[in-house]
Amino acid sequence: MTGVPVPAAATPDHMGDPVGGQAGLWNIANLLTMMRLVLVPGFVMLLIHDGGHDPAWRSFAWAAFAIAMITDLFDGELARRYGLVTDFGKIADPIADKAIMGAALVGLSALGDLPWWVTGVILFREIGITLMRFWVIRHGVIPASRGGKLKTLTQGIAVGMYILALTGPLATLRAWAMAAAVVLTVLTGLDYIRQAVVLRRAGLAAQRERAAAQGKPAQGKPAQGKPAQGKPAQAKSQAQPDLQAAMDADPERETGAERERRTSPRRQSHQNG
Repeated sequence: MTGVPVPAAATPDHMGDPVGGQAGLWNIANLLTMMRLVLVPGFVMLLIHDGGHDPAWRSFAWAAFAIAMITDLFDGELARRYGLVTDFGKIADPIADKAIMGAALVGLSALGDLPWWVTGVILFREIGITLMRFWVIRHGVIPASRGGKLKTLTQGIAVGMYILALTGPLATLRAWAMAAAVVLTVLTGLDYIRQAVVLRRAGLAAQRERAAAQGKPAQGKPAQGKPAQGKPAQAKSQAQPDLQAAMDADPERETGAERERRTSPRRQSHQNG
């Protein structure tokens, strides 16, 4: 994927890849997504069990988190390869991704293992980009770029290392991994904002062009069922000479007021003369 917005006419999946027709609800891709949703509360219970600092329980929590991340890779690949994309999958898959990652970040920060500002930056970016996708969905779909996929992978590795009870050099390594994840999170978020602005401008320009094309043939043509402007005045002006000629031909049909008005210029000229 190059990060170029996909037109709305295409049918992309949640990753932005064009796919074919709709599949049934109960397929392997959707079942993996449902399993990932079910894993979220179980993962939280394992993470906070016994005060949240027991290495054994943290290992179990890491296993649940790793399963959730792996199923995310598999359900997307299966959906794209075998045409198993459904409306449920398009909605539930990103929700499951945000749920497991958000639960891990909030849980680690609550346990004091991860700074709250890191959790805030990542969650703000993820929720903001999701809302922005809905904001521009009528103009097109913003696909997941390579940078976005690398961000997701880096986040998964870094958060997974924080879930484990690591010490020494491995603890230092996970700090650097999280720093890389935060940088990629911010940079890819800015790139998605740029794509959204470009896509919305292009969509609005296309709408204006279509509106102009639809209104152009009607220019210069009077609306049907309505008389053209200027015709009543023209008809009235044409009727006045005919009426005058008829009255000249038959003076008896004139009324006194009409005769007075017609002869007043002559009378005025005689008086002046």
